[in-house]
Amino acid sequence: MDLLDKKILSSLYLSSLVPEISPYDRIWSGSHVPREVYDQKILELSRKGLVDNNHDPQISFIGRDSIRVVLVGGVFDLIHPGHVHTLKAAKMLGDVLVVVIARTATAKKIRGERKIFHDELLRQELVSSLQFVDLAIIGKEGTLYDTVEFVKPDIIALGYDQAHTEKDISQNCAARKLNVRVVRLNTPLPVTKSSRLKDDLGDSFYNT
Repeated sequence: MDLLDKKILSSLYLSSLVPEISPYDRIWSGSHVPREVYDQKILELSRKGLVDNNHDPQISFIGRDSIRVVLVGGVFDLIHPGHVHTLKAAKMLGDVLVVVIARTATAKKIRGERKIFHDELLRQELVSSLQFVDLAIIGKEGTLYDTVEFVKPDIIALGYDQAHTEKDISQNCAARKLNVRVVRLNTPLPVTKSSRLKDDLGDSFYNT
């Protein structure tokens, strides 16, 4: 399977999560592939069983098994070099990187004293602007696992300082019949933390 095939399958998968953007628009924004080339590729992938192409092309079960989806979750209030390294490392584990932005209420429930400068929509926009992020979504209401069930990733990548343990996430995913590999990522900048930056910035962040 060539690189364009993987990109098309990835775009079909992403549009199954966020249908407001068509698969072709996703391809065009990233690669400027002509429409006729895209349509021909869809036909070829359909013949191979990787795409269901009755009326509106959709990724098939076989096609979905042909790409690897990586999920990373976090607050991402202030994007710093540690975040960039973590997300780049996560993208290298697969073909598609989906980043889940924690809802403000969820983030404060986990750590009540947490300062949050940006609302969840702005945090989503900030993360979406990173070129190696394929999709940034706001987490579902409820638990982390409702979002995992929606995305159905192949891999969940944890940052070095995230509180969740690999064992707990694996067990909860298994309970929902989700076959997910959980990995812990390292960072070359362990002292770069959002909480430390916020302590240094204090309440003057937007008052300078």
